[in-house]
Amino acid sequence: MANFLAGSFVYLAPGRSSENGLWASWQRDSQWQRLLDSEPPRPRTEAQHRKDDEKASLPDGKGYGFVFRTLADDQLIGFVYLGIESWVHRDAFVAIGIGNREALGKGYGTDAMRLALRYAFTELALHRVSLNVFSNNARAMRSYEKAGFKREGVLREALLRDGVRLDIIYMGVLRHEWLSLDGNG
Repeated sequence: MANFLAGSFVYLAPGRSSENGLWASWQRDSQWQRLLDSEPPRPRTEAQHRKDDEKASLPDGKGYGFVFRTLADDQLIGFVYLGIESWVHRDAFVAIGIGNREALGKGYGTDAMRLALRYAFTELALHRVSLNVFSNNARAMRSYEKAGFKREGVLREALLRDGVRLDIIYMGVLRHEWLSLDGNG
């Protein structure tokens, strides 16, 4: 049987503490931070990252974090995180980031998102997964749509970047929509 957490290009795995230096280097990349978070980028030390990583991995039942690596050469590419909003309503949000710029535009993020959704809908039995994305990140929006997300709403001009107002776009996918996609049912 194939690895449940493996896709066409990447597989999901727990992080390795030996890679905290790589994570810290991604945190120093302001472009990466600015696509992930609406707050201004803040440099973090390796120790700060390690502390946040340990806190995020506590078994509180509210979040499931993975890194994703290439199948071809086991290279760390990025992370994906499912945060449970409500177990009662079976609702979660998802965050994803590709820290290795050379990996952008090669399908790794879409593959990792599909794996995260498979985990969310089959292992966790969730009903809904949502995310938000900034309007200047067209590549991410296309990737999310390929994974099954639909645009649900917009916070107009909610983000200020370099003197320009950007929208925050909300997207979501429901379990039955995901099941109806080719290869998911």
